Amino acid sequence: MSGHSKWASIKHKKGAADAKRGKLFTRIIKELTVAARDGGGDPDSNPRLRTVIADAKAANMPADNTKRAIRRGTGEEPGVNYEEVTYEGYGPGGVALLLEVLTDNKNRAVGEIRHLLTKHGGNLGSSNSVAWMFDKRGYLLVEKSAVDEEALMTATIEAGADDLRDEDGNWEILSTPEAFDAVAEAVRGLGVEPASAQVAMLPQNFVMLEGKSAQQMLKLIGALDELDDIRHVWSNFDIDDKEIEASLE
Repeated sequence: MSGHSKWASIKHKKGAADAKRGKLFTRIIKELTVAARDGGGDPDSNPRLRTVIADAKAANMPADNTKRAIRRGTGEEPGVNYEEVTYEGYGPGGVALLLEVLTDNKNRAVGEIRHLLTKHGGNLGSSNSVAWMFDKRGYLLVEKSAVDEEALMTATIEAGADDLRDEDGNWEILSTPEAFDAVAEAVRGLGVEPASAQVAMLPQNFVMLEGKSAQQMLKLIGALDELDDIRHVWSNFDIDDKEIEASLE
């Protein structure tokens, strides 16, 4: 399984703990605010907002929190002004990192990111130092046990998906970014909530990590994911399942 889908699975397993700490709600509120600010508060005409609302429901976030975040985004209530920034860098073993950030303070965000990269054997890179190693794709991760294969294939292909991959107990569904919303709606139309659903930066090639480098990388990814300003962490690492499972214990 690719590093991306492995980390998607890790985050799925960690989801309940993140919700308890309030991390997940904080991130969803930011996403709702920015989605409403950029595309309006009506989910029927704003695909990005519709996707984040689905994430909020999946996380059991109170509906009042969702409504307030949207109203802040549309300017109906006072709120914080968030900026979207992407940082590039390297992790242990020379793996590439793309860090999507949603922050109200870029200086704080880059300072925290630089500190964690240095602490865990990585470093910040310059613009386009690693971005060229990734492709922007619509990405959904669906547990095999949750859906009939033929029904999933028919629905997603008709909606615009261009690849369906069998990945270790899950289906990975890929599409163009433009077709992502329709494909996601098709999956949910089957009564299935994806474990992961997003427009992702997928690596063209992978770097295999083992031993110390693998554990350093998992600690770094986990630490970055704890930062409130981090929206997404994309990387081209590949690590054996046993090492990943050990990191969850």
